[in-house]
Amino acid sequence: MSSEETRVLQWLPAQGRPEQLMLLFHGVGDSAQGMAGLASGLRRAFPQAAVMAADGFEPFDGDPSGALGGRQWFSRNGVDDGNRAQRVRQVLPKLGAWVRGAQQATGVGPAATALVGFSQGAICVLELAQAEDGLAGRVLAFAGRYASLPERALQHTTLHFFHGADDAVIPADHARAAMQRVADLQGDATIDIAQGVGHELPAALLQCAIDRLRTHIPHRTWAAALGAVPSLSERLAARAESEPDAED
Repeated sequence: MSSEETRVLQWLPAQGRPEQLMLLFHGVGDSAQGMAGLASGLRRAFPQAAVMAADGFEPFDGDPSGALGGRQWFSRNGVDDGNRAQRVRQVLPKLGAWVRGAQQATGVGPAATALVGFSQGAICVLELAQAEDGLAGRVLAFAGRYASLPERALQHTTLHFFHGADDAVIPADHARAAMQRVADLQGDATIDIAQGVGHELPAALLQCAIDRLRTHIPHRTWAAALGAVPSLSERLAARAESEPDAED
């Protein structure tokens, strides 16, 4: 996507090639610049990561004058549970193209890519991951929700939900419901809910995200490792075949 279509802010490693790619998606009425604080925290924790934040593709229609310079990924005017999923689906092709363009530009593959969204941005990255399993290895959803709960588990993407317990804009029950659905589908996900936190991205939740990225081993990694190790029954059978029969 060209710079004429959307503004992109990027922060690259001081030296060497990027080892990870973190793409940030802001909330409605905000802009890429509003994610600078989050970018700073992620860069301190992962100095070899390339971090990018894009402006939403549309001007924020909650500010007709445009004086505030806010952006949005999709319009929330008249949005409800009946049409939210359709509005998100309309923006997914453009979002996916931007993600792939960033991967190509940095030389970082999908497994080392994290999609990080706040509020409306979180809605978008959750639905994008559902539409393109494996486009990113991780999705970090802050104060977000699914447009519609998933019907299948992702095989190549780990989901991390972060929410404030006192969020009055997108209640934390949406994160709990998402976590429960992913668990029922036997998908790979974590959840962290911060007490006394509203619709915001505080330092405590950022630290939770950093800890999850550093310490959570994706289920697919465990499965691959276990698949490479013969089970006990297989080892016993192999041993029995290799041992000579006892004489009568």
